[in-house]
Amino acid sequence: MDFQLTDEQKMIADTARKVGEKFGLDYWRDHDKRKAFPQEFWKATCAAGIGGVALPEEFGGSGLGMLEMALAIENLARGGGGSTIGQLFMLNPIFGGVSIARYGTEEMKRRYLPPLITGDLVCCMALTEPDAGTNTLEITSFARPDGDGWILNGRKHWITGALSSGIMLIVCRTKKVEEVKRKTEGISLFLIDTGRKGVSLGRIDKLGTNTLDSSTVFFDDVRLDPADVVGTLDGGWPQLLDVLNTERIVTTAGLCGTVDLALRLAVEFANERRVFGKTPISAYQAIQFPLAQAHAEIGCARLMNYQAAVLCDQGQPFGTESNMAKLIASQACDKATIQAMQTLGGMGYASEYHLERLWRDQRLFRFAPVSEEMILNFIAQHNLGMPRSY
Repeated sequence: MDFQLTDEQKMIADTARKVGEKFGLDYWRDHDKRKAFPQEFWKATCAAGIGGVALPEEFGGSGLGMLEMALAIENLARGGGGSTIGQLFMLNPIFGGVSIARYGTEEMKRRYLPPLITGDLVCCMALTEPDAGTNTLEITSFARPDGDGWILNGRKHWITGALSSGIMLIVCRTKKVEEVKRKTEGISLFLIDTGRKGVSLGRIDKLGTNTLDSSTVFFDDVRLDPADVVGTLDGGWPQLLDVLNTERIVTTAGLCGTVDLALRLAVEFANERRVFGKTPISAYQAIQFPLAQAHAEIGCARLMNYQAAVLCDQGQPFGTESNMAKLIASQACDKATIQAMQTLGGMGYASEYHLERLWRDQRLFRFAPVSEEMILNFIAQHNLGMPRSY
């Protein structure tokens, strides 16, 4: 067991740190207020070779792995972006990059991977539905056969980055539940231009992560062609899981960087703030202990996330590790950002000091991309041998 980073991994982390610090807190506060996609940041990230760190070299990527991606996300998040950096990496490197690199046709790889890696193209994934939620097998968006293709109808909800995207990975049924022996059968993946005829989007107003839009997506008689199929027709369920499983790793990496950033802001303020005397409030145990606890908890989550990333890169199962890392990281980040705000008192409530944005953004990840309740269900069933409870 080796906890030492290679020189290449250290270089990636350092490069990401410099990119994150170049944009900084004020950049993200401005984009949050304007609800603007961080295009300049993402282009700079890709120009530094980070956007395609885990994608094939032949298309412009670095051909590395999830550990390198996690290291990069942590350091980018520390620079000011916070937890939304993990969500940003879901779009191109995961939803677009992983799905196309592993399951796309050669034409898809040549056409889409280079602009995804350079940041000239953004991908979103249309998966979640209003009546299905976490239970993906209950999705009802359906593509019925039509000639040599299909006609898609349905509705998706909480689709991140749809308004900013140029292409969309769609998850739908191509066989209805009553036509298959198992619910995992009859699910297919398609890749289309977001602006295709019949696709319409409606923005969702929300609490945080405002730099990445969220939308309801409507499919009204959308034409799908054989060239749009990603992976195996009717057999896309295991391929979808392969794409989704890495979500937890990038989410946890963003949360780890957020805790580091929130603690730094809190400690800097506490070291300067003096009340009722000459001693800085950072000398009080009431200030120290909760911040120290958050530091300890996120350290544990970080190590577990690294383990998950290494197992993923080795082609081994990593569900337990990635789920546990995400569970602890999301809880620790929630407590850390709240305690950092509390340390600043009234100023923690002011957007000038950035912590209120960090808290708003991270709150999403207590229940996304998988809720902590579902993670606990997973652990109870798969690790403790308890009966399925849902």
